[in-house]
Amino acid sequence: MAETPHILVVDDHRQIRESVTRFLEMNGMRATAAKDAVEMDSCLADGHYDLLVLDVMMPGEDGLSVCQRLSADRKLPIIMLTALGQETDRIVGLEIGADDYLPKPFNPRELLARIRAVLRRAPAGEVHAGAFTGNRVRFAGLVLETDTHVVEGPDIGRISLTTADFRLLIVLLERPRRVLSRDQLMDLTSGREAGPLDRTIDNQISRLRRKLEPGQTQARIITTVRNGGYCLAADVEVVD
Repeated sequence: MAETPHILVVDDHRQIRESVTRFLEMNGMRATAAKDAVEMDSCLADGHYDLLVLDVMMPGEDGLSVCQRLSADRKLPIIMLTALGQETDRIVGLEIGADDYLPKPFNPRELLARIRAVLRRAPAGEVHAGAFTGNRVRFAGLVLETDTHVVEGPDIGRISLTTADFRLLIVLLERPRRVLSRDQLMDLTSGREAGPLDRTIDNQISRLRRKLEPGQTQARIITTVRNGGYCLAADVEVVD
């Protein structure tokens, strides 16, 4: 299945959420909607997104606070939706990490154009370690060096991970002891949906297991949960 940009639309106005997501899907993108920061955080934890469309005025945590929080630890492009005439919000949004802004009311075609423009500017093919960037991460007696993509342990020595292996391991390390379905893992690692016969994730898990636990017939680090998916069965600690 071809990769398409996945956009997360966060706005407390139901009609705006529904119309924007429908328009983006009609124009070849995947779109998910959230009504507030709480739903947004849940979506970000469970899926991969290429860009965030974020309303400034929301109940609870507002868009400016969300933008500042997300910009501090992730490289997710953000387009802010601001009330017409609120120039201060637009300036502050850009200063704290937003990539672009669009005043309400807006033409969906203009939003689509701005999304495409921001995505063209975003670095392609980069693999980030999220909150682990620049650190060494300990799990199950092993240590991952996020800068070099090397895993080290007494039984495996030093092993360099491929880009795909590293991306999958980071996704698991960010969600220790949590069961993730194949669809979730496909979305989080590749930003695309899995087909009914797609065994990509199973093959990647098997390859990663062989590197982390060579010669083991019973997996203890990445376990299989029947009718559920896979789980990193270990505690995770940032070493430095």
